[in-house]
Amino acid sequence: MWKTALKPRWIAGFIFAIAISGVFVLLSQWQFGRSTQPEVPANPATEQVQPLIQTLQPGDFFHGTDADQMVSAQGTYDPAKQVLVPGRLHGGKTGYWVVSAFSVNGAPTLSGVAASPQTWIPVARGWVADPADAPAPPSGIVELTGRLLPSEAPVAGKAAAPGEATAVSVAELINYWEVSSYPGFVAATAEIADGADVSPAAVPGDLLPLQIGPQPPAQQINWLNLFYSLEWVVFAGFALFIWWRLVKDDYHRDLEEDLDDDEDDATVPEETHPEQNQQKVEP
Repeated sequence: MWKTALKPRWIAGFIFAIAISGVFVLLSQWQFGRSTQPEVPANPATEQVQPLIQTLQPGDFFHGTDADQMVSAQGTYDPAKQVLVPGRLHGGKTGYWVVSAFSVNGAPTLSGVAASPQTWIPVARGWVADPADAPAPPSGIVELTGRLLPSEAPVAGKAAAPGEATAVSVAELINYWEVSSYPGFVAATAEIADGADVSPAAVPGDLLPLQIGPQPPAQQINWLNLFYSLEWVVFAGFALFIWWRLVKDDYHRDLEEDLDDDEDDATVPEETHPEQNQQKVEP
C-alpha cells in the first residue's frame, strides 16, 4: 500500500490534506480560546470612587461585588496601631506590607451605640524591604483613597513576631488593636493631608506604593465554542481519513488490475493436433 501512497498524485493529496488539517486545527485553537475568554476583562464600575461608608457596613458580610471597588474615606491614623505583614512581594523582592489602623469619620459603629464612637479599617499603605524603614502614618485629618479588598485569612500554625501580623486579617488585627472594624481592608492609592498627597506614590522614600489593580473576573466556559473547537479537530482528522481512504481504494484497484492481468496470462487456447485425434489401432 505504501507503493500506492507514494504515487505523485497521492503525495500531493497528502500535502493538501495536511494543509487543510492545519487550518482546521488553527480554527479549533481559536474557538477554544473564545470558549474561556471573559466577555468583560474588568468591571469599569469598580474604578469609580465611591464613599466607603456607603459601600460597606461594619459588621456586615463582605459581598463579592464590593471587592476591588475604589473607595474614599476621611479620618485619622493611629500611629500606635500599625503592624507589618511579612512575605509580600514587590518587584521580585520579598518584604513587608505596612498596615495601619484608620479611624473612619462618619462611619456607623459596630454596635450602633454611642459607647463605641469609632469604627476603624486596616489600610495597607505601602511596602518596605526592611522593617526599620516603615514610617509612621500621616498625622491629622487624611483624605484616603484606595481599593477595597476582602479580609485575608490568618496563617494557621504561625505565630506573628512582635509588631507583625501573619496576614491582613481583620479577625487577627482587631485582637491586636482592640477596635471595631470593617470586614475588609483598603490598599491605599492616595492620602491627602493639608491639601498635599502624602502617599508613597507621591512622596519618594523607602515606603513604596502597592499598586494593586483590579482582579480579573472569573472566566466562564462557553460550551458552544468549546463544542466547535472539538468539531474542528474532528474535521482535521476526517481530512486525513479521506486521503487514506482514497489511497486504499486506489490500492485495491491496482490489486484487481494485477489479478486480471495474471488470469489473462494464465488462460492460453489449447492447439488441436491431428495426431491426437487419430484413434490408436491395435495390431
